[in-house]
Amino acid sequence: MDQKKSLNLIASVLILGLVFGIGYGVGSQKIRLEGSNITIQRGNVPTNGDYSLLWETLDLLNRKYVDRPLDQQELLYGAVAGLVRAVGDPYTVFLDPKEAKEFDEELSGSFNGIGAEIGIKNDQLVVIAPLEGTPAAKAGLLPGDGILAINGEPTNGLTVDQAVSKIRGPAGSEVTLSILHKDERQPEEKIIQRARIEIKSLKFETNEIDGKKIGIIKLNRFGDDTKGLFDHVVDVVMAGNYDGLIVDLRNNPGGYLETSIEIASNWVDSGKVVVKEVRFNDEEKSYPSSGLARLKELKTVVLINGGSASAAEILAGALQDHKKATLVGDKTFGKGSVQELNLMKDGSDLKITTGKWRTPKGRDINKNGLEPDIKVEMTREDIEADRDPQMDKALELLR
Repeated sequence: MDQKKSLNLIASVLILGLVFGIGYGVGSQKIRLEGSNITIQRGNVPTNGDYSLLWETLDLLNRKYVDRPLDQQELLYGAVAGLVRAVGDPYTVFLDPKEAKEFDEELSGSFNGIGAEIGIKNDQLVVIAPLEGTPAAKAGLLPGDGILAINGEPTNGLTVDQAVSKIRGPAGSEVTLSILHKDERQPEEKIIQRARIEIKSLKFETNEIDGKKIGIIKLNRFGDDTKGLFDHVVDVVMAGNYDGLIVDLRNNPGGYLETSIEIASNWVDSGKVVVKEVRFNDEEKSYPSSGLARLKELKTVVLINGGSASAAEILAGALQDHKKATLVGDKTFGKGSVQELNLMKDGSDLKITTGKWRTPKGRDINKNGLEPDIKVEMTREDIEADRDPQMDKALELLR
C-alpha cells in the first residue's frame, strides 16, 4: 500500500477478512526516559506516568516463570497491545507485524475468511455486514446479529481484533459461531466453512420499467479501484440517457474517505462540503467536493441498512443533506470515528481514533447512524423468499 497516499483513516472496523476505512498519518513523538518514569510529549499535550510496575513485572516473569526463557518480542507486543486496549476504544488497536500484513491483504479485496464485517455496538460483538455471496451471507448472518461465542468461547470482553483472529482461518476450515438474531431470545449455532473470497467493489446493471431506463449501482466497498470503476459507470449513464439511478449502499462497510468524497462529487457541486471532521478540542475540518457534479440533475435513490457504515454513511449523509438523493431502507450502523494508521518501524501498525465525522449539516454519524427518508424494512422472511421490498420501493420512486 502507498504510504504517501493522502487519505484520512475512516472509521475502521476489522472484518472477518475485510477491513473498512483506511488512510495514513505518521505522527512524530518525543520520548524521554527518567529511570522508571517515562514522559511522552506529543504536540503540546504531555503525559507522565510511572512505568516501574511494567519493568518489575517483566523482570519477575523472566526470572520466575516456569517455562523460561520467554520470547521477549512476544512479551513486548503483548504489553503494547494491553496498553492500547486500556484506552477502552474498540477501534484504537495495535497490530503486530503478522496482523498488519493480513490487514494490508484484506484491503485488496481478496482474503481468506467467512466474508462478514464485525464491530462492537452497545458492548456486544455484532455483525455489521455479511458480504454478498460469501459463506457468511449463505449461512444467513444478518446486520445486527450478535456474536455470543466463537468455537464455544464467549465473546464477552473480546476486542474486535481478538474476535477476528479467532474467526479467521485457512480456506476450507470451519468455525462455529453462536449467533443471536435481532428480536430473538435463543441463539443459533452456525458452522461456517471459511473460503478464499474475492470482493468486487462495484457492480452495475440496467433495469427498464414502464419505458424508463434505470441504472443500479451496487457499491460493496470504497476501495482503490472504486473511483475508476464508478467514473466508467457515470460515462455510461451520461451517454445512455438514463431516467434515474439507484445507488445500493446496503451492507457496505466503508473504505477510503477520499473515494467517498470523489464519488459524492458526482452529485455535489464543487467546493461544497461533503463531510466534516471534528478532532480534539472541537477542532473542525471540512472536506469539500471537487469535480463536475455530472449526476446532480439525475433523480437518485440511495438504499441503506444497518450494514451501511463509515464511508457509506458519509456518501449517504452528503447526498441527503444536499437534497441530491432520497434515502430508502433502514437506519445505518453509525460508525463515524476517524482512525489514523501509524506504521511502526518493525512492520507493526497502530491505529488511533483521532476524530469523528459529521455530515455537511453537522449531524453526528458516530453511534447515531442515518435515518432514511423513507423507511422500508427487510425481514428475514423477505430474504428467505428472495424478495427485496427496499429495491422495489426505489424502483417505484423512479417510475
